[in-house]
Amino acid sequence: MELKQHLELLASYNAWMNLKVYEAAGRLDSRDLAKESGAFFGSVLGTLNHIVVGDTIWLQRFATHPACGLSLRQVADLPPPLSLDQLQFKDLHALTKHRVWLDEQITQWIAALTESDLEHVLHYRNTKGIAANKRYASLILHFFNHQTHHRGQVSTLLHQAGEDIGVTDLLALIPDEERV
Repeated sequence: MELKQHLELLASYNAWMNLKVYEAAGRLDSRDLAKESGAFFGSVLGTLNHIVVGDTIWLQRFATHPACGLSLRQVADLPPPLSLDQLQFKDLHALTKHRVWLDEQITQWIAALTESDLEHVLHYRNTKGIAANKRYASLILHFFNHQTHHRGQVSTLLHQAGEDIGVTDLLALIPDEERV
């Protein structure tokens, strides 16, 4: 399996898990969604917003790749987040709608990449202004890992609130192969 195929699997996993997480979050009332729970970003709503903020920051960086300007144009045109803990959406319905749209953008972007695009070295500045030059493929892996990390936190918060999101393993999406 080529690296691009692995990234397509991660994009599918990302969208699948987000649907499960948002469905479970939708069963909570607004008070429970915003309840301070001691997580890095405070609450279920705060953490879901942080994932969207992080995704937006990274996708806007990824859009500077010469081959990705078109596939990520709509995300690049979004206002850049002001901080990592910005509550862009205080309403779960609006946040869910944006999340679904963002996952569509991610899936289309990954599908448009070529193996050679993944070798590109991306030059960017982090949120503190520190310059970096890193391999595009490695940054995409970080991008998906960041989401998984924080979705794990949301999963715990949802579990504590009595909501089970079910199976979360990537293994559920890995197809069986013929034995050779």
